Amino acid sequence: MSLITSIKAFFSGVKSMITGTDLKSIVGDNAALSSEMALRITLWRQMYDGKAPWMSDKLGICSLGLEGSIAREFADVCLNEMESKTNNDQLDVIYKQAIRDLNENLQEGIALGSFCIKPLGVAGQVEYVSQDDFLPIAYDSRGRLTDVIFTELRRKGDTTFYHRLERHTVTDKGLTITNKAYKSSGKDDLGHEIGLEAFEDWAKLPPEIFYADWTQPDFGYFKNPLKNRVDKSFNGVSVYESAVELIKEADKQFGRLKWEYESGERAILADPDAIPQPGSPGYATRPKERLIRTLGMGGNGDKDMPYMDFSPVLRGEGYIAGLDEYLRRIEKNVGLAYGDLSKEVTIEKTGIEIKAAKQTKFNRVIAIEDNLKDCLSDLVDALAFYSQLDISGYEFECTFSDSILTDTEANKTSDRADVAMGAMELYEYRMRTFGEDEATARSRVPASVNVMPDTFPAKQTMPFGGSV
Repeated sequence: MSLITSIKAFFSGVKSMITGTDLKSIVGDNAALSSEMALRITLWRQMYDGKAPWMSDKLGICSLGLEGSIAREFADVCLNEMESKTNNDQLDVIYKQAIRDLNENLQEGIALGSFCIKPLGVAGQVEYVSQDDFLPIAYDSRGRLTDVIFTELRRKGDTTFYHRLERHTVTDKGLTITNKAYKSSGKDDLGHEIGLEAFEDWAKLPPEIFYADWTQPDFGYFKNPLKNRVDKSFNGVSVYESAVELIKEADKQFGRLKWEYESGERAILADPDAIPQPGSPGYATRPKERLIRTLGMGGNGDKDMPYMDFSPVLRGEGYIAGLDEYLRRIEKNVGLAYGDLSKEVTIEKTGIEIKAAKQTKFNRVIAIEDNLKDCLSDLVDALAFYSQLDISGYEFECTFSDSILTDTEANKTSDRADVAMGAMELYEYRMRTFGEDEATARSRVPASVNVMPDTFPAKQTMPFGGSV
C-alpha cells in the first residue's frame, strides 16, 4: 500500500495517440476503443474547447459556447440539491474533499461522454480523468469499466518524450495494477519500453502489484445514460452528440449575424481630396479610420459628390429568428427544456408541448443522477480501500431533490389558488406555467368568468351552524 501512496498527485492528462499495433503489444488484445470512437471524442473535445473544425476567422465563424452551456445546465441541475455522505466520519471528510471539484468535472464528463474519479492514495486527493485521457480496455456486461489504462506524458527538451501507462485490471480474483514506461522522439509515438527509473517518483512505483479479493474498480466511473450509436460499444457518448450538426449551423448562423452588423456599420465614403489633412483647418484629432473610407468619388472629374453616406438597413431580426430556431432544435435534441438556450418568450408552443419538454429534461437529469450515484458509490469504496478502512463498516447515502417538475407543480398549485381568489389573472398564470407571451396567453384565456370552479370544494354546513 505504501508504494501506491507515492503516485504523483498530478497527472498531465495528455493522451498518447497509441497505434493499434503498439496497443496490442501492450495489452495482448484489442482495446474497447475503436478509431471511429476516438475521432468522435476528439471532435467533442474540440467543440467543448471552442475549437470545432468549422471555426473560421476568415468567415467570421466563432463558437457560441453552446456545448459548455448544455453541459453546465445538466450538471448544475443534477448537483444543485444533491446531498451525499457516509456515516463514517473519517471517510466522510475524505470523500467531501474528493468531490470539491465535482461540478466542473461533471460538466466535462457530460460533454465528452464519461470520466473517472481516481484516488491518488493520499487522503482526499483524486484525479478527474476525462474520456479523452484514458484508454478503455474492457467493460463488464453492464457497462462497468473493469480494465483501463491511464496515461501520463512528460518531456525532456524539445524532442524527448516519456509515456507512463498505468493499467488497472479487476477480475473475480482481485485487482492488478501495472506500470510501464516508454521513451520516444514524439509525443504521438509510444516509442520503446524503458525502466521506471527515468524519473524519481516513477521509480517508487511497483511494476506490478496485486490485491487479492478486491473485485471491483478502484475508482469511480461515470458515463452519460445515452445509447452509443457511434460504434455500439459501452463507451460514453457526449450529451450533444445528436446535435453536432445543429450546433455547427448555429455557430455559422451567428457568424452571419456578426457579418450583418459589421458589414452594415455606418460609413462615409469620401473623395481623398475632401478629407482635411492633419494640422489643417477642419481636421479633428479623433481617428476617422472607422467612419471615413476614402475613394475616388468624383468619377470623370465630377467634383459635385465629395461625400456619400453608407448606412444600409440592417436585417438582424431575420438572422436572430433563424438562430433562435436552431437553438430550439438543439434543446429538443439534447433533452433540454424550451428556454434553456433559446428565447423562451418567442416560443410558439402549447402548454402541453412545453410541459413535455420539461418532462424530457427531467427524465434525462434523473438518468444522469442515477449513473452519477453509482460512480460516487464506487469512489467511496475506493477511497476507503486506499485509506485502509473497512469497506463494510459504513453506509453511503446519495439523494437528489429534483425541482424541474416537483417545484413547478407546487408553484402551479399555489398559482391556481391565486387565480381562484382573484389575486392573479388567468393569462398571467398561463405565462408563468406554459412560458407563453402575453398576447398568446390572453388569446387562450376562456371567455367564462368562472375559470376554476373546482379549485376549492363547495361550502359545507358545520354541525354548530357555521359553514366553510
